[in-house]
Amino acid sequence: MAVALMINELDRRLNHLCDLMDQTYPEWDAILILGKVNQYYFTGTMQDGMLVIQKDRTRHYFVRRSYDRAKAESPLTTIYPMESYRDAAGMIGPGLGNTYLETEIVPLAMLQRLKKYFTMTSIHSVDKLVLSVRAVKSPYELEWVEQAGKNHCKLLHELVPPLLREGMSEANFVAELYAAMIKIGHHGVSRFSMFQTEMVAGQIGFGESSLYPTSFDGPGGAYGMCPAVPLLGSRERKLKKGDLVFVDVGFGCNGYHSDKTQVYIFGAKPDADVVKAHRACMEIEQRLAEKLIPGAIPSEIYQSVMSTLSEDFRRNFMGYGERQVKFLGHGVGLHVDELPVITNGFLAELTENMVIALEPKKGLPNIGMVGVEDTYVVSAAGGRCLTGGGTDIIEV
Repeated sequence: MAVALMINELDRRLNHLCDLMDQTYPEWDAILILGKVNQYYFTGTMQDGMLVIQKDRTRHYFVRRSYDRAKAESPLTTIYPMESYRDAAGMIGPGLGNTYLETEIVPLAMLQRLKKYFTMTSIHSVDKLVLSVRAVKSPYELEWVEQAGKNHCKLLHELVPPLLREGMSEANFVAELYAAMIKIGHHGVSRFSMFQTEMVAGQIGFGESSLYPTSFDGPGGAYGMCPAVPLLGSRERKLKKGDLVFVDVGFGCNGYHSDKTQVYIFGAKPDADVVKAHRACMEIEQRLAEKLIPGAIPSEIYQSVMSTLSEDFRRNFMGYGERQVKFLGHGVGLHVDELPVITNGFLAELTENMVIALEPKKGLPNIGMVGVEDTYVVSAAGGRCLTGGGTDIIEV
């Protein structure tokens, strides 16, 4: 029964992509899927391999390693072992015609190896169309995102406060946080489509650490372990009374993520101006969530909210200093950062069952980052929250 459901799910995804290709690029002949996350999306397994989709909707999945695992995990019947691309070319023929592949992630060396065995009349990007297909979640996918959101809410509301102890380092806190995540069902990683971005847990910072500059395209910051590993948390920054604790983490179940941020204060009560800024972010999140309806235009949502904010509030909003990001929300799924994006210039209409994380946040000088983030499903009644909704700063 589970296999029959899964093959139906994979057929739906294949047909959706091919329909979009027919509408957008009617001259297409073949699609090559080489990225592991996209392989998982279209085959149900994640291997060192290549999925070839042809215009007649036939698909061939060639696997270097592990062929045995691919056969065990995927319901596809067209899975073949591959030593090199020569084997694939020998089976389906070397002529691919007008070829579309993931130009955002396929390295030049891999493309050159493909060209050694395949003839491609032209090469184009399939990235945006694949992301468009992935943006609308099926009931199967929503079930896993909802499970992630439920566990995520429990993690940040119930399990984090007892972990915080005076004198503990950020690094030790992250270690205990990660252990707690695994114990309640986290799948172990937070995946990002952003080029060369890897993250085990998320962005965690005590006090001013959450304002520290990073290469990550998000409002928050972090000292990280060291320049070579600007992730996780500092061994030197220790928790003290009066510190804000900024926890922005993804949570995943069976490949699918939710995204949520919670702010805490340790051993004190937050000052009135801190509460005011944080609650303003909560109110912005609620206004954004009400606008997550089918047919809404992300660019218009972004402009309608940003235009109401005072110049003073915009200072250090969605980042600190000159490091302000240009969005208020982003899609979530197999990656934490997917389409759509709530930003200026994103004109594609929202569709029912898109999943979007909203994250209004504001940096406070010498204090830290405040604000909220929650994951919502687009619906006719507005965004349906999967992660509990914006919460006041939790006193620990």
